[in-house]
Amino acid sequence: MRLVEDASDDTYVLDILDITLTPALPWLGHQVRWEMDGLLKETVDLTRVTCNVIMKFGPVKMLDRSYRLPDLLAGIGARLSGDPRLPPGPWKQAWNLRIPETVPVARHRIRLRARTGSGKNFMALDIPVDFSHRFRPATATGSSGSPVLRLTRSQMERAARGWGWHEPHDGFVPSE
Repeated sequence: MRLVEDASDDTYVLDILDITLTPALPWLGHQVRWEMDGLLKETVDLTRVTCNVIMKFGPVKMLDRSYRLPDLLAGIGARLSGDPRLPPGPWKQAWNLRIPETVPVARHRIRLRARTGSGKNFMALDIPVDFSHRFRPATATGSSGSPVLRLTRSQMERAARGWGWHEPHDGFVPSE
């Protein structure tokens, strides 16, 4: 499963070739690098691209709002670089995004649909992401220098209590 799914089709102005997130699984309150490589089929003024963002967890819609692309990026600590008026052809962009700590701790589904200033479909992305108390990056590193996930029993118990679970002798079960 890919974290970012391209939901666009051949009618969209941007043909997305690749999206890379580093780290692959972002954490609340931390930075993630978003690199996108694509092909523009026509001239686009990125300052006029409008993005509709819907964020849900379960059946609950947490956000349903439209932003201009520069405003959306500014809200997560990034900005457009280079000339925002792009001709048809290859397009690469990289942003260092800050994931807000205020995002509710849950599994989210983010749906982003963007349109050009002239109303044409620009891109469509579906982003399922899990921001959970159970998973926090640790400061220790393995022999390869990669981050190591370390979770103590007390962290597991606190997370379980936060979700309304308790711990009997044979493991976690839902509280009633």
